[in-house]
Amino acid sequence: MISEVSVIEKQYINSNSVMAFKSFTDALHMHIESALEKGSRSLVFVCIGTDRSTGDSLGPLIGHKIAGIKNKGVYVYGTLEKPVHAKNLSLVMEQIAVDCDNPFVIAIDACLGSMEHIGYVGIGPGPVKPGAGVRKELPAVGDMFVTGVVNYGGYMDFLILQNTRLHTVMKIADLIATGIRFVIWKLERSK
Repeated sequence: MISEVSVIEKQYINSNSVMAFKSFTDALHMHIESALEKGSRSLVFVCIGTDRSTGDSLGPLIGHKIAGIKNKGVYVYGTLEKPVHAKNLSLVMEQIAVDCDNPFVIAIDACLGSMEHIGYVGIGPGPVKPGAGVRKELPAVGDMFVTGVVNYGGYMDFLILQNTRLHTVMKIADLIATGIRFVIWKLERSK
């Protein structure tokens, strides 16, 4: 007899879809609940990027929007005030190891993709590789990833990030931040 095994896979969600919020929150809830069942005691959101580049500001914008979450065991690193970027990423990860008890790290970052995927949110197990879109060698981060495709990539990616529409970044940031707040509320309510 073959038993059913629930495998959590990566998903891509169109932020312009009427089902975007439900799809995102269902996926995020499933990942976090699975981690908590396996013994993680704290949730750490590492919002990667910089406010000095429109396309790379997705992480700090989300961090800014969720920094007010004061639930026990929930930590947010990377905001508009204190961004997590290439120069401090290793230090922040060391600090998380000190500050957080058995953390489940959710890495949030902007990414570049194909033209038809601009506005999509990726969510799945495993780390994100920050800086890969602009060919930077940085350590992989996270037990799971949430990425937002803010623009197309392939040629002069640094310039593309500088010339990304703020509307696209804000739309993705609103979906992810609101989704995170909802899932944290839902988890707290079910205790």
